[in-house]
Amino acid sequence: MRDEDRTEPPDVGDERSILTGFLDFHRDTLEWKLTGLTDEQLRERAAPPSSMSLLGLLRHLADVERGWFRVDVNGEALDPLYSSSQDPDGDFDDLDGASVESVFATWREEVRLAREITAARSLDDTFTSGDRMFSVRRVLVHMIEEYARHNGHADLLRERIDGATGE
Repeated sequence: MRDEDRTEPPDVGDERSILTGFLDFHRDTLEWKLTGLTDEQLRERAAPPSSMSLLGLLRHLADVERGWFRVDVNGEALDPLYSSSQDPDGDFDDLDGASVESVFATWREEVRLAREITAARSLDDTFTSGDRMFSVRRVLVHMIEEYARHNGHADLLRERIDGATGE
């Protein structure tokens, strides 16, 4: 993905288009940050002692998309993709046998499904997770924050790997 291919969030629009526009911008930014690297570079833990890697971030965000949209908003009974209660950091840590192509395909599919679920719901629709009630609006705002934070991590990791910097 090239920088100029990223979704630009609208400057003017209704609440849904602004929220989904910013979320798609951040999703595209993550993909842009991962473009042009080898499989080994995507697995590299470039900021020791942290075990975080770009591939781990992508796996983590696939799990986050799945958890919030498919499990919580849509009520599907699904396990996390890469982590578990016994291995809560499996998305970041268990990369040795991970197929980069498969991780990208899984993340893209979770994003596609999240978009479908979001489009079918009102921003005011609610659901319960644990002992808390959430709205779809709250999930979209949280996901923007989640991607923005992890895009900052991706900036640092990418610069450490090959010197590339950018927004």
